[in-house]
Amino acid sequence: MNDVDRVPVSIVNACLRDGRGGSPTAVLGESAAGPPRRASPTGASPPAASLTDAERSRVPARFGTSHAVFVTRRDSRSALGAPKQCQSLIGADESTVDVRFFTTEGELPACGHGTVAAIAFLAEQCGGAEHRFRLRASGRSFAGHAVREGDVIHAAFDPGPVTLRDPTPVETDRVIAALGIASDLLAPGPCVASLGRTRMLIPITTPEAVAALAPDLDRLRAACDQLGLLGCYVHSAPTSAGRVVARMFAPSIGVPEDIANANSTACLAAHLADRGVTDLTVEMGDALGSPATITASARESAGRLELLVGGAAIITRTGTL
Repeated sequence: MNDVDRVPVSIVNACLRDGRGGSPTAVLGESAAGPPRRASPTGASPPAASLTDAERSRVPARFGTSHAVFVTRRDSRSALGAPKQCQSLIGADESTVDVRFFTTEGELPACGHGTVAAIAFLAEQCGGAEHRFRLRASGRSFAGHAVREGDVIHAAFDPGPVTLRDPTPVETDRVIAALGIASDLLAPGPCVASLGRTRMLIPITTPEAVAALAPDLDRLRAACDQLGLLGCYVHSAPTSAGRVVARMFAPSIGVPEDIANANSTACLAAHLADRGVTDLTVEMGDALGSPATITASARESAGRLELLVGGAAIITRTGTL
């Protein structure tokens, strides 16, 4: 067995609904120090610091997940994973944790449910009931928060600023044709939103219409590639209580349909904030047999929109590559 086969992996189901379902995500704790591909004197598995990006992209398929997340402590003196390190992980700038996200198609600048999974992984490493972390992804530093209730960890984070614009008619027509949405099912207010990567938000009239979608994924991938879109987030209009049903199609990044997409939910929260919708509860994953729930809130503070997005998570198993 070579050393890459000994890299420890946790599978985290992120964005559970009522304690079940969620999006299985592979999370690996990396070390920032030295070449680690050798077993320790105690026989413990080495951290994943020397994986290449090509190897990282193979992790999702290897574990049957849509995404893999790699967390690295910036303090190079030690790797994640030992309880004695957890005190310095909390609230200390020098102990910011770097987070990277991969699908089979390569690296992403951000991933919402992957961030929920990373926060749950860190909280599990630290033990205890409540933690705050400082995370860094794609050059942006942001806060994460975890609260444990039994085996379930409730995670929330600041997804960062969202850029919104109206789509052009060409963009809308190409995407809607690939999604197979009849014109009478469209609701007002499609939007192109950027949070790390650009995606299109498409509102349709009812949750039932969302559930019935059967897009042409090859055609959708071609349209998204041409338009520079990460994918398409199709959602129902929010109820008075802020409940939304949504599906995210992202074949361009190797994810035909995402079980849970927290960053697109944050984009929707930003889009709906000026309509007085401040809190969302979004249900996803039912079409894939894995129900998921993401929550998001939007509040004005000091002249800027503050977003918070999150979900519940549980670590279902651990193993090695």
